[in-house]
Amino acid sequence: MPLVPMKQILDEAAKKSYGVPHFNINNMEQAQAIMRGSAEVKSPVIMAASRGALKYSDLIFLKNIMMACVEKYSNIPIAIHLDHGNNFESVKTAISLGFSSVMIDGSLKEDAKTPTNFEENISVTHEVVEYAHKFGVTVEGELGTLGGIEDGVGSGKVQLTDPNQVEEFLERTGVDALAVAIGTSHGVYKFKIKPDPDKNLLAMDVIREIHKRCPKLHMVMHGSSSVPQELIEQINKYGGNIPPTYGVPLWAIKEGIAAGVRKVNVDTDLRLAATAAVRKFLYTNPDKFDPREFLIPARDAMTTIVKERYTAFGSAGHAHDYKAMTLEDAKQFYR
Repeated sequence: MPLVPMKQILDEAAKKSYGVPHFNINNMEQAQAIMRGSAEVKSPVIMAASRGALKYSDLIFLKNIMMACVEKYSNIPIAIHLDHGNNFESVKTAISLGFSSVMIDGSLKEDAKTPTNFEENISVTHEVVEYAHKFGVTVEGELGTLGGIEDGVGSGKVQLTDPNQVEEFLERTGVDALAVAIGTSHGVYKFKIKPDPDKNLLAMDVIREIHKRCPKLHMVMHGSSSVPQELIEQINKYGGNIPPTYGVPLWAIKEGIAAGVRKVNVDTDLRLAATAAVRKFLYTNPDKFDPREFLIPARDAMTTIVKERYTAFGSAGHAHDYKAMTLEDAKQFYR
C-alpha cells in the first residue's frame, strides 16, 4: 500500500472499535522494530517523529528512514505523522517532506511550554487545517494540557479537556483527530503510585462524555506508555538508577479505546525496552564494542513491545481490511 492519510487508518479503526498505537521513532532500529512487529501481527502503522527526533536525526535522514518503511512494507497502510508541531512553520516543513499527517499542539504557545487560551488554540489550529487539507494531510489538534515534559514539550501541568468546549473546537477548526487530556503525562515519570481499577488515576469520564457528544470524533491519548516494571528492574539491575514510577496500564488504555479513543501514543516504552536490552548486553559482554551487536537485542526488545501493543489495542489483523486511500484521494475528499 502507498503512504496513507492517518484519517483513513482512524476511520477504519472507528468502524470496528479498536485503537491504533502511534510509535515515535528517532532512528533506523526503532523504525525496523515498528515495521517488523506490524508485519508479524498484520497491523496498520502510525509512525511519528517529534520535533526532538527531527532535530536529533536531521530532517532528511529521518524522513528517508520512514519512507524506506513505506517502500519495503508496501502491503501495510502506513501514516507518517508529525508529533507536537508547535507552529505553522513546523507543519509546513513536515508536509513538504511528505508526511501524511501532522499535529498542531495549539494548547501550548510556540515555546511548547506556556499554555494558550481557547481562542489562541482555535486560531492556530484552524490555520493549519486550512493549509494541510489542501495537500490531503490529516490534522490532529489538542485541547487541554498533559503533565510531564518530554523532548522539551509540555507545561508540566495537567489541564483536563473540558467536554463543553469540544464541539465548538471541532466546528471552528475542522480537525480530524483530537488529543484529549485526561491525566496522562509525557515521559517515564507518570504516577508515583500504581493505578488499579478501584483507584483509576485517569479521568475516563471525560472521554465518555466527549464520545457521547461527538461520537464521530477520533480521540487521541498522549503520554500512554505503560512503563513495564520488568524493564525498569532490568535497567536498574544492570547499572541504571530509575526511581519507582508507574505508567498507564493496558487495562486503562483498553477502557479508553472502548470509550472512543482511536489513537494511543507510545514512546517511553520503546526507549525503556532498548535501554534495558543494551544495558544487559554490555554488562554481560564487557569485551564487546560493536554497536551492531548491542543494537540487535535492542531492536528485538522494541519489536516485542510493538507486537504486544498492536495486539492489546486491537489493531492486529486489520492491515488488509481496506483499500488504501492516497493523499490525492484525500485532497478530493476535503474539497
